[in-house]
Amino acid sequence: MIVKITLYMDGEGHFRLDDGRMLDELNPKEMLLYAAADCAGRTIVSLLEEHTSTLKSLTITLEGTLSTPTVIAESKYTSFNIIYAAECPTLKDQIVISRAVNLAHDKYCGLVQMLRCIAPLTHKTSTVSTGGGVKGTD
Repeated sequence: MIVKITLYMDGEGHFRLDDGRMLDELNPKEMLLYAAADCAGRTIVSLLEEHTSTLKSLTITLEGTLSTPTVIAESKYTSFNIIYAAECPTLKDQIVISRAVNLAHDKYCGLVQMLRCIAPLTHKTSTVSTGGGVKGTD
């Protein structure tokens, strides 16, 4: 069984569940995914604070494959997949944001590192610039 959590960054830089559920509505298996996705998102935002890059949107989807066909106490994760989707106004922002996502995923987010200790972890990053130009140039 695949368990999936998707978080989006709201206008204040906080991460929210995309389906409108509250944290107390998640089961413990979903809470683990939520915590890791939230940690990755906060780490990315923190890394970007050092730059003048503009992040229009950030969505993080974390999928975990369970060892059982339904969620039960004995279920264990056998693999994880994280999908990072970011939107920014310029190509320069796209480069900086892609680097921040990679640093958060590969080095700085402790919960993503912990997931690697539980089961194999893959990821995909999609960063698009919607403005076309490089910020700061004419």
